[in-house]
Amino acid sequence: MVEISTSILSMEKEKATKTFYNLETANTDYIHIDVMDGKFVQNNNHKLMKEYATTIRQISNMPLDVHLMTYNIKDYIEQYIDLEPNIITFHIEAVKSKEEAYEIIKFIKENNAKVGISIKPNTKVEDIYEFLPYIHMILVMTVEPGFGGQKLIPETLEKVKKLKQYIEENNIEVDIEVDGGINSETAEMAKQAGANILVVGVYIIKSEDYKKTISELKK
Repeated sequence: MVEISTSILSMEKEKATKTFYNLETANTDYIHIDVMDGKFVQNNNHKLMKEYATTIRQISNMPLDVHLMTYNIKDYIEQYIDLEPNIITFHIEAVKSKEEAYEIIKFIKENNAKVGISIKPNTKVEDIYEFLPYIHMILVMTVEPGFGGQKLIPETLEKVKKLKQYIEENNIEVDIEVDGGINSETAEMAKQAGANILVVGVYIIKSEDYKKTISELKK
């Protein structure tokens, strides 16, 4: 059974608190916090996402899955550490060197959060192989980051398959998360490719019954 990380990117702000409550009672495994700086990606929503994350932490202990689509990664990590996120994921494309990537991995661990590294659709999985033994999760973007509601790019699932094979051959314990265009059909494709955590936004948020939708996605 896969885990579900519900993205709140497409959520209506005026329904935020009710949505958080409904997601918790629907047994989502994580709340996915998409943080954008307007530089690494076009949109800029970091103030709103920090507000949402703070609200969640005030009313719930739901695990936070923080996805940083930003440059100045350490600055953004520091903004979320006090909310005790379960995992913080940064983009390998946002670092200038391998040394910087290792420094960020160490920094996140020192602040008692799990570490994820994300790759965009055009980034080769081989670029992050060496980091896998030191992190907890690899996030494969199945759409271009920055916007919700996009269609999954099928070719990205080939990267998931390759990644899964490499992980098994090298006996590495690391989760594979996919993000972008996940619905009932593409969820099955992602599972078959080897993903064990699915980031799902619009398909859950726009559904009439969160619990039923999440339950079906987990099967």
